[in-house]
Amino acid sequence: MKKVIMKLVIGAFALIATTMSTAGFAENLWEDVQAAGVLKVGCAIADPHVIKDPKTGEYSGVAVDVLRELAKHLEVELQCVDTTWDHIISGMLANKWDIAIALNRTPKRSLVINYSEPYTEYQITLVYNKNNSKIDSSWTSLADFDKEGIVISLMSGTAQDHSITPEIQNATISRLPDFDSSRMAVISKRADVLADDGEGNILFALSNSEWSATVVPDPAIAKQGVGYGFRSSVSLADIQTLNIVIEELRAKGIVANWMKKYINDIIERSNKYFYFFLNIARRRFLHFVGLFSRITYLRKCRPWAVCYP
Repeated sequence: MKKVIMKLVIGAFALIATTMSTAGFAENLWEDVQAAGVLKVGCAIADPHVIKDPKTGEYSGVAVDVLRELAKHLEVELQCVDTTWDHIISGMLANKWDIAIALNRTPKRSLVINYSEPYTEYQITLVYNKNNSKIDSSWTSLADFDKEGIVISLMSGTAQDHSITPEIQNATISRLPDFDSSRMAVISKRADVLADDGEGNILFALSNSEWSATVVPDPAIAKQGVGYGFRSSVSLADIQTLNIVIEELRAKGIVANWMKKYINDIIERSNKYFYFFLNIARRRFLHFVGLFSRITYLRKCRPWAVCYP
């Protein structure tokens, strides 16, 4: 009888110790954030989710605006910390910031981090030059583009990289450090195809509508939710706070309106840049036309005395 009681006591202590140990590893993130007065977020550029103003350094975008709402509820300041897609998760795990922004929810990543609920959905699309003789307009799947001589441009470390790389056997993947360089590779014809998220490719295709063609692959590539990443030690109760904010913003249509607004703003800004550079090119052209006419006039006026008595 004493042995039975002793085993029960030992078992009870073991259960208490296990519970305390588990609780000890639970990170009360919002308490720490409120004590610090600031919510730090690792931010890598991804229009229209995460946008950085090159003049002011200020961040905006759909994913940023969602976290601004969270920061209001926590009564803290939101601080965006510059990072890249290659380091956004490792930086969070090293406690350089509290949340990793705009992450695709994948099973592989979920083995290392926790996710919030998605604030939007994501799908990879492909944009190419419709005048490219190497590409057949009937192609509809990623497998169609997986041919020798085809170069697929994408941003290193992104969901596009992780999703497409295992599927490609014959085409060449060009991994570039940012979205601008991956897009420029297609514009300059150093790459044949741009693989990017659907919203980003909508912007790119509209800005280059005179030559671009878009493929929404069938079967779909990486059709996933986009949410926020947390360290696995963060309590689920804390993550639930953000989930409730996201749920309300989506139910009211606010996230969808933000998405439309940022896409329209980016298109308008792209058009302004286009006409700005077009005017510069026009002025330079007229300048050279004038210069050429002047030179031609001087040549006709030889000897100089005839023109300048």
